[in-house]
Amino acid sequence: QVQLVESGGGLVQAGNSLRLSCAASGRTFSSTAMGWFRQAPGKEREFVASISWSGRFTDYVDSVKGRFTTSRDNAKNMVYLQLNSLKPEDTAVYYCAGTPTAYPGTNKDGYVYWGQGTQVTVSS
Repeated sequence: QVQLVESGGGLVQAGNSLRLSCAASGRTFSSTAMGWFRQAPGKEREFVASISWSGRFTDYVDSVKGRFTTSRDNAKNMVYLQLNSLKPEDTAVYYCAGTPTAYPGTNKDGYVYWGQGTQVTVSS
């Protein structure tokens, strides 16, 4: 079992940056692939980024490629999402999620563990 707690959200102007953190508890974190999803008001929760349990493999939705970067520190049980060049359309609640497999996917139904979410609001 893995418990997840996100932090780092906030209100920023377009073009600025934020760093989201996800703290994980549980002994199996190092064998858990992680993902980031977001949900804007009135929209479905969508895949943003993922990282394999080793950290070697990452994947991003096209709309954030080149702007967002995910990383993890297994020694600290932490996952991060660096958000650069933020746009108003990035406004959403951001969730970290985990799945007990080596390689994550983009489908939210494949993730077992979820955090409570952190709000990111980007003003124009």
